[in-house]
Amino acid sequence: MGRLILPNSGPLYFDANVAIYRFEGIEPYASASEPLWEALQNQSLPIITSELTLLEVLVKPMREGNTSLLAVFRKMLLDTQGLQCLIIDRKVLELAAQIRAKCRLKTADAIHAATALRAGASLFLTNDKEFRRVPGLSVVILAEVASTDPETESG
Repeated sequence: MGRLILPNSGPLYFDANVAIYRFEGIEPYASASEPLWEALQNQSLPIITSELTLLEVLVKPMREGNTSLLAVFRKMLLDTQGLQCLIIDRKVLELAAQIRAKCRLKTADAIHAATALRAGASLFLTNDKEFRRVPGLSVVILAEVASTDPETESG
């Protein structure tokens, strides 16, 4: 199983599914994304996401009444030093509308893409290949990272 290779500079943007894999322990994605969380803990690179991630990660724990997971997600997104949850302002929404029109992404995905582009993200980590349709977005698909053979990575 492979592990994410981080760029030398950030910011690094993660989609909501990456946080879900990490905090719900969904393998092989949790392990493959470990370098992102190490960079966050070490504050070696700026890590960003959208406020929209908060909405997306809270739905399942709310539906299931899982208050401990709700607390974990809130703490991670709102109280973790080195992680910035970027606001969804009018400029993000305008760019998201352009992305929806040109790339045919769903609204939530277009907001994520627009937020990452406006922030100048050097990497966009997700498990959704649809983001590759967005020009200028450097997308890394977690499933592809997880399926990489570590023996062939360092060549």
